[in-house]
Amino acid sequence: VEGKLSKNLKKVLKKIAAKEAHEQLAVADAKLGGVIKDKLNLSCIHSPTITELMRGIRSQIEGLITGLPSREMAAMCLGLAHSLSRYKLKFSADKVDTMIVQAISLLDDLDKELNNYIMRCREWYGWHFPELGKIITDNLTYCKCLRKVGDRQNFASSDLSEILSEEVEAEVKAAAEISMGTEVSEEDINNILHLCNQVIEISEYRNQLYEYLQNRMMAIAPNVTVMVGELVGARLISHAGSLLNLAKHAASTVQILGAEKALFRALKTRRDTPKYGLIYHASLVGQSTPKNKGKISRMLAAKTALAIRYDAFGEDSSAEMGIENRAKLEARLRHLEERGIRKISGTGKALAKTEKYFHKSEIKTYDPSGDSTLPTLSKKRKFQEVSEEQDDEPKVGVKAKKAKIVEVKGFQIQPQTLTSYVTLGKPNEKKNRN
Repeated sequence: VEGKLSKNLKKVLKKIAAKEAHEQLAVADAKLGGVIKDKLNLSCIHSPTITELMRGIRSQIEGLITGLPSREMAAMCLGLAHSLSRYKLKFSADKVDTMIVQAISLLDDLDKELNNYIMRCREWYGWHFPELGKIITDNLTYCKCLRKVGDRQNFASSDLSEILSEEVEAEVKAAAEISMGTEVSEEDINNILHLCNQVIEISEYRNQLYEYLQNRMMAIAPNVTVMVGELVGARLISHAGSLLNLAKHAASTVQILGAEKALFRALKTRRDTPKYGLIYHASLVGQSTPKNKGKISRMLAAKTALAIRYDAFGEDSSAEMGIENRAKLEARLRHLEERGIRKISGTGKALAKTEKYFHKSEIKTYDPSGDSTLPTLSKKRKFQEVSEEQDDEPKVGVKAKKAKIVEVKGFQIQPQTLTSYVTLGKPNEKKNRN
């Protein structure tokens, strides 16, 4: 299994194989053949043909070896299979993280059970003292108070300074005197207190299990622990099956690990794929704003994939790589949160300026010029354009014609003003002449 030359095999090869032999030795494992060649100077061969030959020998072993009952051969095969499986499970390096998988699964189960127990305890005791649930919000403190006091009438004479602060204790005692809860029997109180004891014991065991998981993760995957935390790292390992299986995943797979249902639903409906899975619960993703969560989760998944491979295949057990990459990601997160997009040219300190956006309407107006087939007349030019053209024309030396004078009823006037001339009364009057 490990490619090592045992003592028994070495003795057999020394007795059977002569030093002058020119034939090649067929081996089922290439690593074992290399060891035999180095130790005993025997030429070995390993190929697909040899593998097929070994399979044929195993299938026909009963006919090749005489005097061997089939029952003993079956028992030998079964015993060998069991021993080999036990050996692989016990000494395989791949199974070191089995304890992490079991611990994180048990931790999740304990959280579910604790929530159910505490909810039942609050609802059960709420019939007797409903005001206590609003005053004491912490579940463990609530159960410790119940275990110490019991009945509501005992709150006035009990000392709760070890569990509660002075203000909360005074508020609890004042509420116990005017409580609207119903009276319960002593047997009911005993059952509630037994449930409180279960909650406190499970909480203590849960804290102990969490410390064990922290130590185990720091020993097996220190860089992953620094990057995403103990719980998220353990859940990633548990989801993949082992640390080695997780190391074979790409960074994009690590990013959406745990969101497979949403991924396949998005692919089926042709919508946007999810941006994060289990890695969403990492502290770096939780610190970022909603618009930056996708970017941070992608960068965190890339660095986490490197940390996983370093932990799985690296010989060093230090967490320096994880600390360095986490510092880079935190700096990048601050850069994104501060909107630190700078100008390339200039001072390099000012924020990049964007031009003001003007909405350009895509509505087109109707052009009526194409409706008529008649030739269009040229538009009349304005008086200003005509005068400018006349000014631009070169002046030719032509004698100006003498203006014609027309005599109307004794008055000499030009023809241009003839149209505006109106006779008002007699022409010999001075007023009309003017």
